[in-house]
Amino acid sequence: MKFLTGLPGLDRYPPGSFPAGSHHWRANLTCEEFQRIARTADELGFDAMAIPEHLALPVDLEANMGAYWPHAFTAMAFLAGATSRIKVNSGVIVLPYHHPVALAKAVSTLDVLSSGRVMLTFGVGMAPAEFAAVGVPFERRGRVTDEYVAAMKALWTEERPEFDGEFVHIVDVVFEPKPVQRPHPPLWFGGRSLASLRRAARYGDGWAPAGGLLGKGPWFEDDRQLPGLLAEVAETRAGAGNDAELCSPQCPAGHRRGRPARGARRHLDERAVRDPGGRLPRGPPREPALDRRRDLPGVPVSGFVQVGFTDDTRTYDGRRLHRQTLHR
Repeated sequence: MKFLTGLPGLDRYPPGSFPAGSHHWRANLTCEEFQRIARTADELGFDAMAIPEHLALPVDLEANMGAYWPHAFTAMAFLAGATSRIKVNSGVIVLPYHHPVALAKAVSTLDVLSSGRVMLTFGVGMAPAEFAAVGVPFERRGRVTDEYVAAMKALWTEERPEFDGEFVHIVDVVFEPKPVQRPHPPLWFGGRSLASLRRAARYGDGWAPAGGLLGKGPWFEDDRQLPGLLAEVAETRAGAGNDAELCSPQCPAGHRRGRPARGARRHLDERAVRDPGGRLPRGPPREPALDRRRDLPGVPVSGFVQVGFTDDTRTYDGRRLHRQTLHR
C-alpha cells in the first residue's frame, strides 16, 4: 500500500472556510512554505502528492467550490523541483482542456527532470461553461479524452509518431525527449461513473473513483458493486492483452474524518507541526477510513490511501507529520 497527500494552499475549498477579509493560514503560504511542506512529505516517506485543477470555474459552481484553483502541471513542476523522491500527480487534470501534443511534451520534460516521478490522473470533466471557455465541445468530451490519450501514447512510444483522429492529426514529426518511465508515466482515470472505470480498464494503470455525480451515470456508489465491476475490468484488460491489475485507492467511497480508522494505527514522526505562535495543533490530520474491501470476496486491497490535513496544522512547518499505516 502507498500513501498520497495533497498540498495545502493551492485552492480555497471549501469556500466557506475562506470568508472575505479572513486571514486563513492556507491563503497566506509563501514560496518557502510551499517548498517546506513538499520536502516534509518527501522526507517522511509519502509516495505521492496530488494537485487538483480548474482552469475557469463556472459561475454556477463558485458557491460550492470557490474560484481559486491552480494549474496542475505548473504546480507539479514546482513540487518536483523542491523534492527528490516523492512522485507528483495530477489529481485531476481534465484532459480535454489540454492539447495532447503540448501536454505530452510537458509530461516528458518533467519526467526527465524529475528522474521519472510523474504520475497522471485524468478526468473527462463535468462543467459545460469551462469547456466553452477553452473551445472544446462538452458533448464530445469522452471521445476527445480517448483520442487525446491515444495520441499522447503514440508521441511517447513511437520513433516517428503518427496519429490520424477526429480531433488530432500528427504526421511528419519527431518527438523527444521520451519519458524516463517506459512506456510512459502511470495513467490513472478519475471519476465515479462506470464509464470512467471502463476507460481506466482500457487505457490506464489505475482508477480514482472520486468526484460528484454529475452527468449521465451510471455510477459507482457502493463497495458491494466492486467484485462484479473488477471482474469486468479483468475481462476487458485480458481482451487487450493486459494482465496487469488495475490499481485503485483504498477508500473509493469516501473518507471518515477526525478519528483513526478501526484496525489502524498512527505513525507519528518525532517532529511537530506548529502554528506561527508555537502551539501544537489541537488534533491530527484527517485520516482515511480503513478500506472495507478486505471483506469483499475477489476484491484486492491495493493502491493508494489518501491522507489529508486539518486546518490545525497551520503553516505546517514540517516538525511533525501524521501518517496512518495498516495492520495486516
